[in-house]
Amino acid sequence: MPTPTAGHALRCNGDVSFWYRDAGLGPVHPPLTSSTTADVVVVGGGYTGLWTAYYLARAKPEWRIVVLEAETVGYGASGRNGGWLSYGMPGLNRMYAASHGKQSVIDFQRQIFGAIDEVVAVTRAEGIEADVATQGEIAIATTPAQAARLREEQEYCLAWGFEDEDLELVSGDALTDRFAHLAGGTVGLWSRRAARVQPAKLVSGLRDACLRLGVVVHEHTRVTDIAPHRVTTGTGDTVDARWVVRGTEAFTADLPGQRRTWLPKLSSVLATEPLSRAQLESVGWADNAVLTRDAAHSFSYIQKTADDRIVLGGPGTPYYWGSGRDRHGETPVASVEALTASFDRLFPALADVAFDHTWTGVLGIPRDWSATVDADPATGLAVAGGYVGDGLSASNLAGRTLRDLILGEDTAITRLPWVGKKVRPWEPEPARWLGVRGMYRVYSAVDALERRSQSPETSRLATLANRISGRY
Repeated sequence: MPTPTAGHALRCNGDVSFWYRDAGLGPVHPPLTSSTTADVVVVGGGYTGLWTAYYLARAKPEWRIVVLEAETVGYGASGRNGGWLSYGMPGLNRMYAASHGKQSVIDFQRQIFGAIDEVVAVTRAEGIEADVATQGEIAIATTPAQAARLREEQEYCLAWGFEDEDLELVSGDALTDRFAHLAGGTVGLWSRRAARVQPAKLVSGLRDACLRLGVVVHEHTRVTDIAPHRVTTGTGDTVDARWVVRGTEAFTADLPGQRRTWLPKLSSVLATEPLSRAQLESVGWADNAVLTRDAAHSFSYIQKTADDRIVLGGPGTPYYWGSGRDRHGETPVASVEALTASFDRLFPALADVAFDHTWTGVLGIPRDWSATVDADPATGLAVAGGYVGDGLSASNLAGRTLRDLILGEDTAITRLPWVGKKVRPWEPEPARWLGVRGMYRVYSAVDALERRSQSPETSRLATLANRISGRY
C-alpha cells in the first residue's frame, strides 16, 4: 500500500523504482541451468558488470563473456539512483594523494570528467535512448553557512584538477535569471561537467549493446560463492572462467565473508506526476541541469525528467541493522515523510502535486569512503565498487580500467590511485548501526540549526561527525 503523505497523493511505494517501471526493460533472460565455462564471468548485472562486459567484448570479440544477475538487469542501484552523471570523485582526494601523490588525484579527476563524456558518446553510438541532457549541475546555498561551503568547494576543486571554466559561482541576478526555480538561493556553484540520464534506460540499453556483441546474460541467477576462477550459484551450478569479475556493489554483503566490506547505505527517492506548463512556470524551471537545492550536509539530489517530473532523493533512513536492505524498493514511512518535508520546503508552490512513485535503493560505502578497482592475475579475481554515490560516471571508468587490467595493459587509467587499493572493513554491529544512524542524525540537526541561525559558520558538530566517519 502507498504510504500517506501530507498534501500529496502517493500512487506507488516500492516496485523497484519509477525508472525501472518507466524503462520497460524487455523480456527476462533465462537463468543459468547447467554448469558452463567462460573466458570471463561477471557477477552483477548493473553498470559495473555491464560496462566491463561491454568493453571486454569490444576488445576481445572471440572471448565468451557471461553475466550473472540475481534478479534482473538494473535491479540494484543502477536502476534506482538519481540519474546524475556527476563530476564527483568516488572517494577522498586526501586518501588517494597519501598513497600516490597529488598529481595522480588530478589525473583521476580528469578521467572522471572523461567518463561523463564517454557515457554520453556510447549512448549516441549504440542508439541508447536514455533521456540524456548535458546542461550541467548546480548546487544552491540557501543559508550563509551553505554559501561559505560552496565558496570553499570551488577553491578546493580548483586545487584538484578543475579549470576555471569547470566551476562557476553564480549569485544575484545571474542566479535568478538562469535558475529562476531556485527562489531563496543566495549563491550557486554551477559546473558544466555533469549530465542528466534516465538510469534504467541507460542500463537496459547497455545490456542490449552487450547482447549485440555476443555477451551471454543470465538473470534470476543468484551467485552464492566466488572463488578463484569459479563462481557457484544457488542451484549448485558453476561457471569456471579465467577471470571472475565482482560488480555487486552494495549487494556484496550477501556473499560469504563480505558482510563488512562495503556498507549498504540506503537512499530514498520520489518522483512527482508530470508537471503542467503552469506548474513548471510557478517554479520557473525551464532548464535540464541536475541540482541540489540545499548545499546541506543531508544531501538532496534533484532532476527534471524528460516528461517534466521532478525527481528528488536524499534524506531518510540511512542504514538497516546488520547491513539489511529494502524489500524491492519499498520506502519506510519515516523516509517518505522526510522526502515530503524536503520537497515542500524546496518547492512550496507545488504543495498539491501528486507523488507518482517513491522508492529506496542502496549504494556501497567503503569504510574510508574511497572506491576500489582491482584484478589479480594469479586468482583471476577482479572487483570494482564502493563508489560512494558517484557510480554513474565512476562505473564507466571502472569498467574500462578492469578491461585494461584483465588484458594486462599498462595504461594511464591502470595507474590511477584506486587501482589495487585495499579495502578496510567496517566495524561489527552494533558499532556500525550506531555510528551511521548517529552521524546522519547529527547532519540533519545541523542543517536545521543552520536554517534557523543564519550563521556563516559550519557547526562543529558536523565537523566532528565528518572526522569520526572518515567522510572528509
